[in-house]
Amino acid sequence: MREIITNVATNKKPVWTKKDLLGLEYLSREEIELILHTAKSFKEVTTRQIKKVPALRGKTVVNLFYEPSTRTRTSFELAAKRLSADVINIATESSSIKKGETLIDTGRNIEALKIDIIVVRHNASGAPNILAKAVRSSVVNAGDGRHEHPTQALLDMFTLKEKLGNLEGRKVSIIGDIKHSRVCRSNIWGLTKLGVHVTVCAPELLIPEGIEKMGVSTTSNINEALDGADAINVLRMQFERDSALAFPSKGEYFREYGITEDRLKKCKKNIIVMHPGPINRGVEMSSEVADGTNSVILEQVTNGIAVRMAVLYLVATAKR
Repeated sequence: MREIITNVATNKKPVWTKKDLLGLEYLSREEIELILHTAKSFKEVTTRQIKKVPALRGKTVVNLFYEPSTRTRTSFELAAKRLSADVINIATESSSIKKGETLIDTGRNIEALKIDIIVVRHNASGAPNILAKAVRSSVVNAGDGRHEHPTQALLDMFTLKEKLGNLEGRKVSIIGDIKHSRVCRSNIWGLTKLGVHVTVCAPELLIPEGIEKMGVSTTSNINEALDGADAINVLRMQFERDSALAFPSKGEYFREYGITEDRLKKCKKNIIVMHPGPINRGVEMSSEVADGTNSVILEQVTNGIAVRMAVLYLVATAKR
């Protein structure tokens, strides 16, 4: 662990001072790069025979998830355990929350148990911000409503840097359900701060009005989105929401916007294909693409552990 701390300290990056990680909108380019640099050091830990360091020994991390999750909750749990922290998972369906307890009361009661970090996923945008103001413990946003999913975007950027190196001037297209995607918003905030040219592509009904103010280009033409792109991040189509108004048929959406081998043949040879999961095969992309040589989807999952280790470590050791 000593070399990890030394590597971070000697890279002349800013010292982390924030109690919480609530979203990438609130971070500077230097702070984002500090997280990515720290994650690079922690990824080496995941390749060891004993995948554990004592960085957070004696600390307690609580995963408080108001929405179902597989990858994100498991990734945070593994990240905390590999930092030697104690971990508590709270299933809201079997907790006092079902009896009407408020988020703030839940957070304060958890904090009374002398814990250190609360990782929260909530269906209401802004819920982590409200919780962070009410507790002294660090709060990490694991996804809130349509607002942000900062650690997903950070692991996406980490994966892109591994594949492309410097991201300045690169072109990334985000394709799919832009309107409902917190992953999209966090990626836009993060990528644009790193100098990436971002294009969002979706049916017109799924492109939020005014999104250009975030510094992105928009198109409803899939060929325009793919042309010249170094990477594409394909989002899940959320047909359980009003996405069905844009495309009532999953098959129709796949014909118009699905990523297939034929479409990839017209792109840059080494274009990177990403997806935050879960994938709807035959809707957002074909199985051949999801499992193909351009896909880094499983690498994203692996990198999520290193990135979340970095986030937990930084908020726990922040210089306040």
